[in-house]
Amino acid sequence: MSSMRLAFSSDRRRVRQLSSLAVGQRGVIVDVHADGAPASLRAERLLSLGVSPGAAVTLLQRFPGVVFLCDQTELAIERGVADAVLVRLTELPS
Repeated sequence: MSSMRLAFSSDRRRVRQLSSLAVGQRGVIVDVHADGAPASLRAERLLSLGVSPGAAVTLLQRFPGVVFLCDQTELAIERGVADAVLVRLTELPS
């Protein structure tokens, strides 16, 4: 499995790497990249944890690791792994 892409990911202006979100920003995962063997294993691991297209995410922390809420699960990953997760931003509640 090289990557998975969400069908409604056409609005690329609002799509960013998970690692580039600001703390508190929310979005929906549209793609999990997996280029090469090690990255493919990481992507499969993320997918098994629920980090998959369509899952809602909220960034909680950027340093020293990337900590985010994926649906109702809090996860911590390395920045390089977070670079492989593409998120379509959603509006913050006002």
